[in-house]
Amino acid sequence: MTDAGKGSSAVEPWEVLDSRYSYRDRWLSVRSDTVRVPNGTILSPYHTIEFPEWVCAVTLTPDQEIVLIEEYRHGIGRNSFELPCGMPDEEGEDLLVATRRELLEETGYAADEWHVLGSATANTARQNNRVHAFLALDARKVADQALDAGEVIRTHVLAWQQFVDDLAEGRLEIPGMHLAALWQLRTFARKTRDPRLLALGL
Repeated sequence: MTDAGKGSSAVEPWEVLDSRYSYRDRWLSVRSDTVRVPNGTILSPYHTIEFPEWVCAVTLTPDQEIVLIEEYRHGIGRNSFELPCGMPDEEGEDLLVATRRELLEETGYAADEWHVLGSATANTARQNNRVHAFLALDARKVADQALDAGEVIRTHVLAWQQFVDDLAEGRLEIPGMHLAALWQLRTFARKTRDPRLLALGL
């Protein structure tokens, strides 16, 4: 994906002339920069939202089902179907440990077999963090939910083919960053040739 043979050059980064924080808490920080772009234009302020790293779990049961959560999301003003997701409880918490904890707390599901699927940027224009995706295989319900005070989450367990069909036909929508995790799942399945994943048509 380069134009090296066409005499092109790399796009230069912006020059930061000033930077300050207008808001900070444990969830996010808002950084407001004054920057000079390569053509000399000054942008001020240019806001960037700094988030902790995010994690999500593609969770598959022995019966070829996927575990989803449904939660009201105030940003869009409606309920959202998602992969179980979250962020480390504290700085330095291992990302897989955080993912296992989030899955158990939000759904009561757990798995002994986990694999790294990969990571992707969340929103390169305004955010600085990445979403790290993990695969839980042969997951089973082992406990009740253990939700935070501000969480109201419903767990859904869908047959994989129903899930794929509902996505394709527009009956179900999940966040774009979770679609990226499904692409990483497809890549992982084709690389490993795991029969449990190939049986899903991946």
